[in-house]
Formats: sequence, structure tokens, C-alpha cells
Amino acid sequence: MIRKFAKTAILPMVLMACVGVQEVAAQAGGAAVPFLLISPNSRSSGMGDVGTGLADDINAIYWNPGGLAFQGDRQASLSFSKWLPQFNADLFYSYGAYGQYVEEVEGTVAFNFILMNLGEFTRTNSAGQVLGTFRSNEFSFGLAYATDLSPDLGGGIQLRYIQSNLSSESDAASGSGTGVSVAFDLGLLWAPEELDLFGWDLSDKFGLGLNLQNIGPSVTYNEQSDPLPTMLRLGTSVVLAEDEYNDLTFAFDVAKLLVRRDSLGADKIPKSFVSAWGEGGMELSMGLEYWYEGVVALRGGYFTEPQSIGDRRYYTFGAGVKYDIFGLDFSFINPVEDNHPLANTMRFTLMVDWGSQAGT
Repeated sequence: MIRKFAKTAILPMVLMACVGVQEVAAQAGGAAVPFLLISPNSRSSGMGDVGTGLADDINAIYWNPGGLAFQGDRQASLSFSKWLPQFNADLFYSYGAYGQYVEEVEGTVAFNFILMNLGEFTRTNSAGQVLGTFRSNEFSFGLAYATDLSPDLGGGIQLRYIQSNLSSESDAASGSGTGVSVAFDLGLLWAPEELDLFGWDLSDKFGLGLNLQNIGPSVTYNEQSDPLPTMLRLGTSVVLAEDEYNDLTFAFDVAKLLVRRDSLGADKIPKSFVSAWGEGGMELSMGLEYWYEGVVALRGGYFTEPQSIGDRRYYTFGAGVKYDIFGLDFSFINPVEDNHPLANTMRFTLMVDWGSQAGT
């Protein structure tokens, strides 16, 4: 029953959302809870923050829940990053995910958790008198389901609870405090078992994905609301070379923030799908991954965005090792600009795949 619903509902919902996005153009703007847009895992981060068309492990729950449909194993992932290390602040990002195939629902069920610790702050009154300290953080819980809509097409949906704790309860009168919201993601991944492109055999070597992330009402604080960072991602991946010892994969993503904010406030959903499309530019990311004997990996990538939406430009590097059911990945950001806040940001990810064994 659930699989039948997925085939009749998930695909039309994704396509309808994308049609709406392409109709009209307008100015893009800012959004709340930007931690939802941070690349969670070291593998994707090391490849320039790509993953929409490369969603082939448990971290697909973030990059493209449609990719979970092709995973028949139990997998878990844990990531950690000390955030903005150049500021020497008490900031860190942590992420966890778990998923497995459930025969009774004919699909993969997965969940994840994201926590952004924003550090400790001093609370004062209007006269500047110190009243104490408080800790600030933001977090989300997500639950996803994915199934195959056809032999080559996977569809998935994720539901998410979001909470932003920007100040203590005592500051409620100032219009800050705790903001909450809910959201969902819709994803599709086409991974053909057989594909011949102008004589190039791409069978089981090509992926094309789409993910519409963070669709939901604004984050509501005591006296104001800020829109969620709704993002449309399109991505592809292709295995360029593969033999007994070597594997080389290329991936490319393009992403557009679908948020508009002006003097009248933020556009509501689904109006922002249309009004935010025309200006502001897009994020572009690309990367390579090389595996030797499926044991040691080297990665590199590049991320760029227009000046109008932040002007982030950086190279990324990464490495990984696998042993038996365990995998450990590392990534590093090298911005183009000197003294950039993201400089020297490192991520570490531990993967556990109970469906894999050494030498297989």
C-alpha cells in the first residue's frame, strides 16, 4: 500500500513543484536556519559539496532521499566538524543518520539528526547589566521513506522537525527566543541499469538526481517569522573509469535558493517557488573521487556562487579508507579568498555498512 502511494504521489509532487519554479523570475533573498544547508558528510564535502546525483549511501537522506530507494543494506553515518575554526569560537556541527530496507513497506526507512552548536552568550538588560549566560543552538530531526518508482527510478520523501534556540526564555520580550517549524524534502534519482550514450556504455555508471529541500512554513519566533532555506538541487554523476583496481567518478551539482525577502517581508510558500527564481544566481559545485581497490579514496572539488548570494568560492580536498564494514572519511576546505571564515574547516565522518565485507 505504501509503495503504491509513493508511485502515485511522490513523483507528481516533485514534478509539480519544479514546474512552478520555472514559471516566473524575481529577486532572491535570505533565510533562517542556514545550518540546514551545510554539507553534512566528508565524502560530499571533499568533492566540492556535491551529492544530488551521487546519492548512493545513507547520506542520501540529506542530498537526495530518492537515492535511498536503491540501498538494500543497513547503514549508519556520524559526522563532526569544528565550525569556523579561524574565529576560535565554541561552534561545532554534528550529524547522524541511520537507515535500512524494510521488506514490509517495500522500501528504505531512514532518519537523521543535525545539531549546530552556536556557543555561549552573555545576557544583559537594557542598561547593559550582565544577567548571566546562556547557550544557543539549532537542531533538526528527519524521517525519510524511499522506494523504487520503476527499475531505474527511485523516489523519496523526508519529513523534518526544526528548532532554533537563539536566546534564553528571559529574552522573549525582545522578540527573539525559540523558533520552530516543520518541513519536508522530495527527491528523485534516475540510475539506469542499462544506458548507451553515443557508444559509451554507462550501464550502472550514471546518476541524475533532483531534490527539493526544506519546503515548509517560516521559522516562527516570538514576534517575527523567517523563511526556511528552501533549495532546489539538480545533480549528476558518472563513473569515468573502472577496472579491477581503480574507480574514478565525476559529480556535478547546481542549486538554487528559493527564498525572496523584500521590504514587505518574506514570500510565503508556494509563492516563493516562483518569485525567487529570476535573480540571485545559483551555486555550482563539482568534484572527483578516486578509489584504489575499494579501500583508499582521494577526493577533490570546487564550489562557487555569485557575489549577489555570498560570493563563496573554495576548493575542497578529502580522503577516505574502508576496512570491513567501516569507513572513515576526511575533508578540508581551502577558500580562494584570503582569511575567509571557512578556511581550514575540516569534517570527519564515520560510516558503518552492515551489508559490506572486506574484499567484496
